[in-house]
Amino acid sequence: MAAGDTVRLIAPSGPTDEESLQRAIAQLESWGLKVVPGDNVRARHPRVKYLAGTDAERRADLVDAWCDPDTDAVIALRGGFGAMRLLDGIDFDLMRRHMLRRDGRPKLLTGSSDITALHQAWEHHLGVATLFCPMVGNDPFKNSTVVPDEVASWLFQPWGGRELGFPAEEPAGSLASGVAARPLSRAQTLVPGTAKGRLGGGNLSLIAAGMGSPELIDVRERRERRGPSILMLEDVDEELYRLDNLMVQLVRGGWFTSADAVVLGSWEDCAPVHEVEALMIDYLGGLGIPIVSEMGFGHDPDAPSVPLGVDVTLDAEPGERPRLRVDHAGGQA
Repeated sequence: MAAGDTVRLIAPSGPTDEESLQRAIAQLESWGLKVVPGDNVRARHPRVKYLAGTDAERRADLVDAWCDPDTDAVIALRGGFGAMRLLDGIDFDLMRRHMLRRDGRPKLLTGSSDITALHQAWEHHLGVATLFCPMVGNDPFKNSTVVPDEVASWLFQPWGGRELGFPAEEPAGSLASGVAARPLSRAQTLVPGTAKGRLGGGNLSLIAAGMGSPELIDVRERRERRGPSILMLEDVDEELYRLDNLMVQLVRGGWFTSADAVVLGSWEDCAPVHEVEALMIDYLGGLGIPIVSEMGFGHDPDAPSVPLGVDVTLDAEPGERPRLRVDHAGGQA
């Protein structure tokens, strides 16, 4: 993307407040973007307090934003709950006809957490890359010293060759520059190895909730047709037994079939990380594929962004920090 591009700001999940909305608009405008808020971005569901407007209102904003010929990106204001409720009423043939910008490049969808439901749908129905990243209406954009610049770098810079996650070491000269330093990588290799494949996944709870849906019902067959896959998982505020139950759904549903590696992000307000890692090894350790942990994606206060639907390479050698990088620039902003 570039300064002067048009972004549509929508609330497909939970409601926002006016202060957060204005802060989000100001942030996007500070990057030189033209911001068009959805008609229903301030709406509240008349009966269900955790939804930003009715399903019809939120769906209308999403479809109108994507199908607007002037749109370059559709940006989710925040997560919460409700994005999955929109999918059954979307005409994806219509969305496919409007998925390109005026210059011929694909439009971009951004967001994380509950927006996982939309990422899964965009992958299945449209086949375009999306950006799983902190959202402008949430606390990280207000509280983190690194998130705004990190997200902007994914919006405005090429994706090809970029390393994902927190940096393994401080970039030279960063302290002298006065720019806030990003947290250093805590990534760990649980099962060593190397892998190449298309990066997919997102929030564990949302993926489990979607098992059996049109977007995930034939995931095994689609992966076998498309080739190698590297899968990412993260979650927030879930007890260990709940994570166990969610993993049962994914394993029994075949979500890990044909996976070539698994990348674990953050587990904010869940069980201790070592307990989550032990659970994941219990389920996935026998697959014979690389598994890495603590890559930071998801709900970490300084969470890094992750492009989904792009080809990546994972290097997870024994005794070394795992490294994950983008191979292919297709779908870059």
